[in-house]
Amino acid sequence: MKVAYVTWDGWDDEREVMLAAWLGADIEGAPVRWDDPHVDWSSFDAAVVRSTWDYVHRRDEFTAWARRAGAATRLLNPATVLTWNTDKTYLRDLGVPIVPTHWSAIDLPVWDEYVVKPAISAGARDTIRTGDRQQAEAFAVELESQGRTIMVQPYLETVEHEGELSLIYFGGQFSHAVRRNAMLAHDMGDRDAGNGKFSLRDPDEDQFELAERVLGQVAEELLYARVDLVRMPDGEPVLIELELTEPYLYLKAEFDAPDMFAKALADLLS
Repeated sequence: MKVAYVTWDGWDDEREVMLAAWLGADIEGAPVRWDDPHVDWSSFDAAVVRSTWDYVHRRDEFTAWARRAGAATRLLNPATVLTWNTDKTYLRDLGVPIVPTHWSAIDLPVWDEYVVKPAISAGARDTIRTGDRQQAEAFAVELESQGRTIMVQPYLETVEHEGELSLIYFGGQFSHAVRRNAMLAHDMGDRDAGNGKFSLRDPDEDQFELAERVLGQVAEELLYARVDLVRMPDGEPVLIELELTEPYLYLKAEFDAPDMFAKALADLLS
């Protein structure tokens, strides 16, 4: 089988290990840029979306591409999932515990610290953390003036000592979980201080239960998923984000993860 590894022109340190695992499963993988106008997507048995990390400021173009590619070959995850998942307003519809979220620049709740971001974003782009309610409100107003849906959330101190937990699934089966350091540092100029720092962890039972409940809300068959959780001050696990589009999979954390991904892909295409 010939499968497109859908990517971009930038950094991706999981590409080569993933392609090697695919080859071990008799899948010929080819890196292909998602926005390359010369690609014949019908020449592939499937296309797997991986590191399309430049789509955020071109979401409409990206979702239109996903529909075209999905009409020409089997797109994983499906175009309907990508369209739904690239706008974080999906969090309102899941029916699971999430980080408390205010969806307007008006009447912000009284919290010690605020995180303000657009609903369409990735990697803490256009995101601030501040203890100044007026600054939070002004930034939210600025984003709304650009026609963007905004999210205002409390900054949870629990991420400082416990971090965020990412549970990673392939073909609906749990693979591994990692603890990730907080991405938003106190210094706004160093907001990516925690990015890239992670360690392998075993989820607690309540975290497993929530992750399974979250994935149970998605009707479509998924090749990959990453469920990002954090604990509230009272200890309750809540969902930060369900990553179904282009999540980093922390393959370095679990030796068997690339082969498990390859097997899940082969099983879906068999």
